Amino acid sequence: MKYVLIFLLVGVVFIASVTFGAHNDQVVSFNYLVAQGQYRVSSLLTFLFGLGFILGWIICGLFYLRIRIALMRAERKIKRLEQQLTPAEQTTPMAQAPVTVVPKE
Repeated sequence: MKYVLIFLLVGVVFIASVTFGAHNDQVVSFNYLVAQGQYRVSSLLTFLFGLGFILGWIICGLFYLRIRIALMRAERKIKRLEQQLTPAEQTTPMAQAPVTVVPKE
């Protein structure tokens, strides 16, 4: 369900940007770090929206990758500690008959 909502949201944004671009053929001057260019508003907005979308995915992907690596390390550490604990349990003598403690009156 979550993915359907995300897909619908992206679809609505895409349709809105196409509609906006169809009605805005005005040419604007865009100054960037090393040069200047004349671009249509719709083309410029499409490019910058796409660039922001890709950059956002890259940043979120890096955070996700960092979390996954930390999780794998933690799971590996847990597994190693469990393996260290298992031989210690095997070397202890078998438990004797259970002892019941009767409280004094």
